[in-house]
Amino acid sequence: MRSPSKPAPADPDALTPDDYRALGDFRHAIRQFLAFSEDGAKAHGLTSQQHQALLAIKAHPGPDPISIGDLSRSLLIKNHSAVELVARLVDRDLVARRDADADRRRVILALRPRGAEILEAISRRNLERLSDGADILVEIVEAARRAARPGR
Repeated sequence: MRSPSKPAPADPDALTPDDYRALGDFRHAIRQFLAFSEDGAKAHGLTSQQHQALLAIKAHPGPDPISIGDLSRSLLIKNHSAVELVARLVDRDLVARRDADADRRRVILALRPRGAEILEAISRRNLERLSDGADILVEIVEAARRAARPGR
């Protein structure tokens, strides 16, 4: 039994103020970038979700073109929401959709030239911003790695 006058031993695995600061700084940096990116999308007449859809279509890693189902998973939205989002992008001539050759039930997507042009403009601006903030991000990542190290 511990004496009431002796403090409890410090937990070596307890988070430190620096750990919380690193998390707070990281969250703040993400929010700043997202606000910046959203402003860039708005400048081109897009919502943030429309911009994200264009980016997901362009960045799709699979060997096959991206489908509406793939897009919904990428954006973490329901399939019917992705269908509505794509319809708005098609109406604005930013995205083309067509039935897949192998499976007519599958709808595949591609950027139209205007969509690709807008996405490139937004992406250039966003990459420039990320480059400007790279040093801050490196510091945040290093702090997170230190905090996550077992037996600090």
